[in-house]
Amino acid sequence: MRRLDLRKTQAARLNTIRDINRQIVLNYVREREPISRAEIARETALQRSTISAIVESLTEEGLVEEVGEGESTGGRRPTLLRLRTKEAIAVGVAITPSCTTIATSDLAGRIVEQEEFPTSPDPDRTLGEVMASIRKLSLRNHGSIEAVGISLPGLVDPSTGNAVYVPYFKWRDIPIAKRIEEAVGLPVIIDNDANAVALAELWFGRPEVSDARDFILVLVAEGVGTGIIFDGQVYRGQQGAAGEFGHMVIGTQAPVPCSCGNLDCWEAFSSEGAAVARYLKLSGEELRRQFGFRELVDRALRGEDHAKVALIETAHYLGIGISNLVVGFSPEAVVVGGEIARAWSLVEDALKETIEHSVRRGLASAQIMPSTLGEKPELRGALSLVLASKFAAAFAA
Repeated sequence: MRRLDLRKTQAARLNTIRDINRQIVLNYVREREPISRAEIARETALQRSTISAIVESLTEEGLVEEVGEGESTGGRRPTLLRLRTKEAIAVGVAITPSCTTIATSDLAGRIVEQEEFPTSPDPDRTLGEVMASIRKLSLRNHGSIEAVGISLPGLVDPSTGNAVYVPYFKWRDIPIAKRIEEAVGLPVIIDNDANAVALAELWFGRPEVSDARDFILVLVAEGVGTGIIFDGQVYRGQQGAAGEFGHMVIGTQAPVPCSCGNLDCWEAFSSEGAAVARYLKLSGEELRRQFGFRELVDRALRGEDHAKVALIETAHYLGIGISNLVVGFSPEAVVVGGEIARAWSLVEDALKETIEHSVRRGLASAQIMPSTLGEKPELRGALSLVLASKFAAAFAA
């Protein structure tokens, strides 16, 4: 699903299909709303009659709506356009090792309803609960839901809709998309969680990220995953296996095992679990109850020394892996997503110092920045699997 670069896109002419111009107009409305037909015409050099016909079609499809009049520049006041967001059109399902979150969203990506439940390692139980929730949300929205996006913490083949291997649950070769499609009667798109979050950054992230043609998303959660964006689209490799950098070796005797069981993987040094293990060792606190990474971040932000030290040490190891990605791929930017982004003020210096030390002089570095997707980026990613297809172009911009 290629994202249009509106700075470089030229309006298609007679030797191209009308659908390309349709995507151009729809993306101008999405990125510049509220915007008038005249403004789109000036930006794209498309004829006003062409734009009017496309807008009429988009309105009939329920994608665009008129929202009043803009300021006059000497003639009649222009009619402004925006995306139509009166109902939910997508369901997103984010399956993580600890919980599964399901939500509906409108065309602009705003969440309408949301619910969650603990994830069971039994695939039949988890998928059964997912199917029941999707049916309920679909009925509640009276047929406006168009498709379902699902993100998974493991190796996924989007072309077949299969979960190839999810190490946390030992799921292998499960036809998730097919099973859910047959149960709920809606198209289903699945992908790896980091790829899905990278897609969300591409379409709904801050301008410095969404305007970049090449960037890498590093998702720090129970594991560490990477989503790679090349030339405005997700790079997945064969069978969706690209980006499994959480398993590259960066040391020995990590604080916790990787999801693959080894103690030398980047994930084992840089995951949320690694940070929590460091904190418990430093503080001597016994794990009498469930203690999660969110609480660790809360304690660090309140100024607790052991919590800050645990996060800073984790950021150091996170930086080692990111420096390898920067040297190997030379992206414009690296975006760090997950709960750790909330502690950016505490970890930024350690992260960037490690990267600057590791990236040799003369090699291009990259902007290192936190994600702005907020809580549950995996859910935003799952929704983006559906929403991005509404705006994606079938040609190279």
